Order: sequence, then C-alpha cells, then structure tokens
Amino acid sequence: MRGRAILGTIVLCTAAMIGAGYAHPFGDPRSGVAVAGSKDAGKMLENAQIPAEAKAVLIAKCVNCHSEATQWPRYARIAPWSWLIDRDVMEGRQYMNLSKWAELTPDDRQILESKIIQQARNGDMPPIQYRALHWGAKLSTENLQALSILGKEGGPVEVIAAGIGDAERGKAIFNKHCTSCHAMDVDREGPKLRGVFGRKAGEVPGFKYSAALKASGITWDKDSLNKWLSDTDVMIPDNAMGFRVIKASERLDLIEYLKQTK
Repeated sequence: MRGRAILGTIVLCTAAMIGAGYAHPFGDPRSGVAVAGSKDAGKMLENAQIPAEAKAVLIAKCVNCHSEATQWPRYARIAPWSWLIDRDVMEGRQYMNLSKWAELTPDDRQILESKIIQQARNGDMPPIQYRALHWGAKLSTENLQALSILGKEGGPVEVIAAGIGDAERGKAIFNKHCTSCHAMDVDREGPKLRGVFGRKAGEVPGFKYSAALKASGITWDKDSLNKWLSDTDVMIPDNAMGFRVIKASERLDLIEYLKQTK
C-alpha cells in the first residue's frame, strides 16, 4: 500500500507540473508569432546585409532565444523549468529578434551589432544556464572571429575632417549609440566615461578591461579617440569591444562631447 501511495503521489506531482507548464507567469512566447517565414530558421536573415560567416553563427547559436523560430524541447512544458525558459525567450526576443532584423533602422542595426560583438567577447552569450543544457552552444574562437566582422558591411570609414565638433550634437550621438554599453558615472558593459578625455586607457578602478586594451599604453585624446571610434578592432585587436562610427563629423562631435564631460 505504501508503495502505491508513493507512486500515486509521484503521478499526481508529475501531472501537476505538466499542467502548470501551460501557465505562463512571465508571458507566453509561443503565442502571437505571425511574422511571415519567422519559424523557418534556414531562411532567416537570407536577405540581410550580414557577412555569411557571421550570419551562420547567429543562426546556429542564437535563434533559439533570439527569434521566433524557437525549438521547444519536451521539458519546456514542465513547470517550473518551463517558466524560466519562457522568461529567457521573452527577454531574448526583446533584446534581439532575428526574425525582425529587416525592420531595424541602419542605426539600430549598428548599435545591435556592436552589442552582439561585446557580449560575445565578454562570454555573456549564450548565458550559462543555456550552455548547461546545450553543450554545443558555447562560442568557439572561430565563431567570435566570424561575429567580429559584423558592421563592417556598412562601408569605409570617412577620414576625419579638421576642426572642432559640436558637443550638443555629440551628446545626442552618445545617447543614441553608446548608452547601451556606457554611462558617464557608472560602469556598465563598458567603463564609465566621465573624464575619459586625457585619461590613460584601462585605468578606471575596478573595471575588468581586456588585456589588450590595458596593455596598450594609450592616452585618450582627439587623435586616439578618432582612431578608436573609426574601428576598435583595427586599433587594438583582441579588445572586448566592437564598434565604429563611419561618419567623420559624428566622430568629431562625439569627441568634443567627451572632452567637455569632466
């Protein structure tokens, strides 16, 4: 009798967990998916202006949480794990939805590409809970190299013009392009930037810089900031940031803003 009672309890608990898996306390990422072709991972990004190597990595490593082509394993219907999976997919799509890449403006794509590179290099993506269940999800050195060319399809960088930029315009550029990773007075994915003009690279206390940047010996002035903003990878290979500002006038404005924020 005792054995039957234990078995009955197990069956009831299992049924309850499966039933609870159809509840969605964080929202239901399986409903409302109506983007044409969004569920076909093989066709995703086929018309996007993304280098083929980088596109292959995004499709292979990112679509499960960052698109509407999510493949749902059987345990994704068993609570409470199903709730955590729902939450991660909802947050992943909110941050980056590859099914809607074509809807992004060129500026938004550039910002997102820079964020992808930085998060990948820092080891933040895929997150550890996903890698624990998907052993092949970890990004290899080859994957990181492929992602590092994101944004390079935007054309050649303009040569910087002589003169002084406009700090007000620079502030607007900073707010649009930089605040996803940087703030003036607190560290985010990147170090705080107040007082960066005239400061040596890698010297914000407590911030974990890449070894390459910390050993660079660079002092941030107009010339070095222009080179850095033109293409971080060209200036310092193996740094933890992937970013560039194509227009010379925007770099001048941004540099002038950084110069005045002391």
